Amino acid sequence: MFKNKFILILILVTVLSPFISSLLNFYADWLFFVETGFSAVFTTTLYAKVGVGLFFGAVLFAVIIINLFYANRTHFPNTGIFIAGGGYRYKRDEAMRLVKPVASLISLALALLAGNWGALQWEEVLLFANRVNVGTVDPVIGKDIGFYLFSLPFWEGLKGYAGFVLLATAVVTGAVYFVRGGIILNERGVTIEAQVRRHLAVLAALFACVIAAGFYLDSFRLLFANNGAFNGAGYVDVNSRLLTYKMLTLLTPLAGVMLAFGIWKSSWRVALLPPVAVIALYVVGIRVYPGLLQKFKVAPNELALETPYIENNIKFTRFGYDLDKIETIPFDVDTRLSAADIANNDATIKNIRLWDHAPLLKTYSQLQQIRTYYKFFDVDNDRYLVNGKYTQVMLSPRELSYADLPSKNWINERLIFTHGNGITFGPVSRISKEGLPEFFVKDIPAVSLADIKVTRPEIYFGELSNDYVVVKTRVPEFSYPTATGNINTTYAGTGGVPIDSLLKKTLFAARFKTEKILLSSDITAESRIIYNRNINQRIRAIAPFLRFEGDPYMVVDEGGRLKWLVDAYTHSDRLPCSKPLKGGINYMRNSVKAVVDAYDGSVSFYISDPNDVLAKVYSRIFPGLFKPLSAMSADLRKHVRYPHQFLQLQAAMFAAYHMTDPKVFYNKENLWEIPALGDKPMEPYYTIMKLPGEKLEEYILLLPFTPSKRDNLAAWLTARCDGENYGKIRAYTFPRDRLIYGPKQIDARINQDSFISQQLTLWSQRGSEVIRGSLLVIPIEKSLLYVQPLFLAADKAGLPELKRVIVAFGDEVVMEENLELALQRLFGGKKAVAAVVGAVTAEAQASPAALAKEAMSIYEKATTLQRQGNWAGYGEELRRLEQVLKRMAK
Repeated sequence: MFKNKFILILILVTVLSPFISSLLNFYADWLFFVETGFSAVFTTTLYAKVGVGLFFGAVLFAVIIINLFYANRTHFPNTGIFIAGGGYRYKRDEAMRLVKPVASLISLALALLAGNWGALQWEEVLLFANRVNVGTVDPVIGKDIGFYLFSLPFWEGLKGYAGFVLLATAVVTGAVYFVRGGIILNERGVTIEAQVRRHLAVLAALFACVIAAGFYLDSFRLLFANNGAFNGAGYVDVNSRLLTYKMLTLLTPLAGVMLAFGIWKSSWRVALLPPVAVIALYVVGIRVYPGLLQKFKVAPNELALETPYIENNIKFTRFGYDLDKIETIPFDVDTRLSAADIANNDATIKNIRLWDHAPLLKTYSQLQQIRTYYKFFDVDNDRYLVNGKYTQVMLSPRELSYADLPSKNWINERLIFTHGNGITFGPVSRISKEGLPEFFVKDIPAVSLADIKVTRPEIYFGELSNDYVVVKTRVPEFSYPTATGNINTTYAGTGGVPIDSLLKKTLFAARFKTEKILLSSDITAESRIIYNRNINQRIRAIAPFLRFEGDPYMVVDEGGRLKWLVDAYTHSDRLPCSKPLKGGINYMRNSVKAVVDAYDGSVSFYISDPNDVLAKVYSRIFPGLFKPLSAMSADLRKHVRYPHQFLQLQAAMFAAYHMTDPKVFYNKENLWEIPALGDKPMEPYYTIMKLPGEKLEEYILLLPFTPSKRDNLAAWLTARCDGENYGKIRAYTFPRDRLIYGPKQIDARINQDSFISQQLTLWSQRGSEVIRGSLLVIPIEKSLLYVQPLFLAADKAGLPELKRVIVAFGDEVVMEENLELALQRLFGGKKAVAAVVGAVTAEAQASPAALAKEAMSIYEKATTLQRQGNWAGYGEELRRLEQVLKRMAK
């Protein structure tokens, strides 16, 4: 007896465990949405899932039960006492006693399956319920694009569901009839009673209507066809398959009626002839005739016949990836760049990025990691107004690496080591005499060498954060190390969920599978548990219907707080006639900017493209989720940038779809490609420069193009990031009647330069690793500069040092210790030196009061470094103080 009870308890635990786990996750998710202020998003999604799931499950259950009720009412007096088939015999009366409960249980199981499937369709249902018209119709059938984006997925799902309901009903009902004797298997074949035939005839007619609905919907899917040279419906689709689908849509219900009539009357010839006719029409009209039409009519005259359909593909692909906004401008390049032009574009020159992300990440890690348990995961590119100058910078957050903690235990990982600390922040182009980067912000605690201040350096939410920590406990949190000991802190933010009850302790102990949360005496009523700390997981949990950029970047706001900015995309695979990506997506917009506070985890979503139709519909579904971009604080808006991954995607499409003439497109007469150095295509890069025709420098994203299978330049694409110009894209095209060197040709000329190649060989022979940085194309006035940094490291794990800068212009290639010397060699000593001296003289003419203020600031930083035991930094500040004092003494 005890054994039986134990087994029963074990079965109950096995059955209930998934349910209890789901309930715990549900409550934890609810608390998370309440914490972030998006409880309305949670409830909207929940109501949609529950409502749709219940509807689909209840409809299926009701349909099957109604059919079972009819089947169980029917009597078949002439049946035998045994159910025979396949060598087996069962007593019919015993089977009939079980048929009702078993059929009901099967119906319930199928209803649960349908309900679960229906709950997964919540997004399609909400999109359909909140659909809007786009105002553009497809060029073949004439439906508004909104139908394809919002209605077609819903109707396709509903059609599949209806077919499943009817098939499940037929199978379950047929099994009941078989048990009850309405269907008999014997040596002569199958005998079906008249009542059963009539019942199945009705189901067959209904199923034929579902098939007809499928043919109707398939006619719309012709607009997603791949026709080789282009995407979308082609001549054969429109003139053969579309007509066939229309005929099938009309004839299939009639065939279903004839099928039902034949079954009703037990006339198998009448029953089978109409389905055979439909199948024959499908094979001939969808498979055979289109193949013949393509081979004998279209293929010999493809361009003439397919021209209007190629136009459709060009139009809708450009719409799908927002390529219509790209403004094409001729760029008449010349080689008359002078030292005066260099001086006039001083801001562009000073912001040429010399520090590559990979070498700089290694350098930051070795110079600024401070302790082994800190880690720089990524280096981000941005722009700031630094000491009154518009400056491009590289910035990397110093996050806590839990994998590298010296002592791993629950208290260390969850209560003490709770956050990263600060950032490393410096200009993109300045280097020390040792070939190392200069810093605007560095060290722990943050030491600012410019007017950028970090007042809240703690990083509780980042890219490396673990799943949860508990703050405001009796155990002090580790803040940062010093020469004399560790500095502790206590969390003062509003992030996380209060653990102020035994219920919540129990919940989170079960959720994170540790009893320590429940038993720890260090956790008080004031304690808070912070989870969903990884920023990518955090924002995806709130808005799973968006796609997010894989490269979040950190911003220091005017108050000195650290914020994460993440680009998000609306997307669809249902735009007709648009070329899809590998995953099937053929419509995408960078419509949303997400902001996450690194200290308290607060999340905000801002609409950056109010014209995006998908963003409009999601805003209707979740009214409180999105804010207009104008609601973002002004200091954060200054750091919004065009996402480089999206521009790379647009560039890949624009390489072919800049050709708007169908004939040119078909013949690929002006096909472009993104240049590659080695096996990897170039990526878009940020820079500050003055665009042709503009008066001021601005922060832009740039990517060059070359003609297909050739190495010279064809164009360069730029996306603007600042102010009212944000999101504007220009394509500057080069003349096609002359040679403009491309990156691969410049790279070859660098390799062929005897002095450079000898120097590289010499360094390699001495055991140093030579790292060739990114080759950047920098437009200045009407000319192009090519700049490539050169890094040296003692070995693969060594500290990369920026030792040389290679600059190419026209037919000349030079390599010098820095960019200024290289430009001086290229554009003449006197004028270049005059420009540099002029800049130094202007700096020297600063007022005595300003110099005194700078000296005092350096002195305060030096004393702070001295207290921390950072003697190298202290000596550096003393040297800077000496220089300022010398300037004051002049």
